[in-house]
Amino acid sequence: MTAPVRTDVPPPAAPAGRIATHRRPRSFGRFVAESQARGTLVVQPRMGFSDPALMRAGLLATKAAADGVVGTMTIDSYTRVNDEPSAVKALNGGVPLNGFPLTSYSPHTSHWVLDGVRDADFPVQIRHGSARPQRIVAALARLGLDATEGGPVSYCLPYGRTPLLDSVRNWQETCDFLAGLRGTGAEPHLETFGGCMLGQLCPPGLLVAISALEALFFHRAGLRSISLSYAQQTSQEQDRDAVHALRRLAAELLPDTDWHIVLYTYMGLYPQTRSGSLDLLERSAELAVETGAARLIVKTTAEAHRIPKVTENVEALRVAARAAARHRNRPGARDGSAPVPPPEAADNAVYAEARALVDAVLDLDGDLGQALLRAFARGYLDVPFCLHPDNAGRSRSHIDASGRLTWSEIGAMPIGHVTDRGRRLTAAGLFEALSFVQRRHDRVVRPAPSSPSSPVSSYAYTPSPSSSRPPLPSSSRPPLPAAARRPAAHRQHTQEVAP
Repeated sequence: MTAPVRTDVPPPAAPAGRIATHRRPRSFGRFVAESQARGTLVVQPRMGFSDPALMRAGLLATKAAADGVVGTMTIDSYTRVNDEPSAVKALNGGVPLNGFPLTSYSPHTSHWVLDGVRDADFPVQIRHGSARPQRIVAALARLGLDATEGGPVSYCLPYGRTPLLDSVRNWQETCDFLAGLRGTGAEPHLETFGGCMLGQLCPPGLLVAISALEALFFHRAGLRSISLSYAQQTSQEQDRDAVHALRRLAAELLPDTDWHIVLYTYMGLYPQTRSGSLDLLERSAELAVETGAARLIVKTTAEAHRIPKVTENVEALRVAARAAARHRNRPGARDGSAPVPPPEAADNAVYAEARALVDAVLDLDGDLGQALLRAFARGYLDVPFCLHPDNAGRSRSHIDASGRLTWSEIGAMPIGHVTDRGRRLTAAGLFEALSFVQRRHDRVVRPAPSSPSSPVSSYAYTPSPSSSRPPLPSSSRPPLPAAARRPAAHRQHTQEVAP
């Protein structure tokens, strides 16, 4: 994952001036809105490397992958839990991390990674997964960045150990800080992760409700550029209903806000075959087009096996972008650069369930943070299979005969009047449900889009027309700052954190 750091180059001179000016490209939300208006689905990888040179190369490669790409810097696991001493120890020992340790590198190093990369046509989002995001968000703001993601619930449950009370407080502080950046002329953007809870086996009604509630949490803190997430699940038809429902809730709950829907390619047990993984990725791109989602977070063919390489991320972006363009131009598709689903599309069972949950939570307390705490304490929000101490743990889900993800047990959630419950899930049923999507797509062989008679192997990566641009401008990039070429690169962190 980590490339050798160059040591044969002089320290940079040009980046320093740019650091001082902090010129701001157009806002993240504006970039996405303009892309959607011209009929382009914005695609985005989930990518992060601890080596500054590799992180920079990855950003440059993905920038050139397609029309309408958002760059990603994913933070490493140590930094997510504020264990920066371990991040620094790993870096000094030459041990690669599973992301970019933003708060451990000096700002000079991070600026070097971004210099000449982030611009008006390529916003960069920091992705982290932290229930204690204050230091991460402060660090990204020092770099002139203003787009990130998370939420008081989704970055606490289901896997974290941070008490929900602490997460709500931490995220309130973070949202207040981000909203304060609006006074500097920035339009900070915050994306909910609530639509991706658990990755799989969380029924859409609860995903939509948590995503909408987190968006409202952001809005009440003063943020006005927000995206609402939803992760592809087990049924294309049900997923369409879910995204329509999420759009309707966003319109109802977020006045005077620039918002959009961001769809995630399936986040559960991923297909092991190349054909299956690409097929699932293309279905997610089609779902985004059909439902008016503006942005898609992609998965690669390596997801079932290891951390993807840069080339695999580039391939995924291109496959998704092509699938979206093809689907938008399919015979019978409605005209218009940014198709908007008809209002009646949102009048569905997923909306009814999500709306019941949202209303129940909002009725608990005028302060949304307190309302969320009470909702989990009473089991009004109950994430299935989640072992976090603040989760009631009384709900269960299953996949019905039609492939839809439904409830088998709802616990105390106030949705009994709007939802049907299926059979109780057994251990064997749980095992089958976990691999449902993987098995379905691994056994499906679809013809290649460019040639109906071609075998699936034609999915092999080929440069797109837009790739006439230099893929990796290694010869033109500014040299790596001296701070990133030796252990002293982490001196700033040592000064801030070490006793």
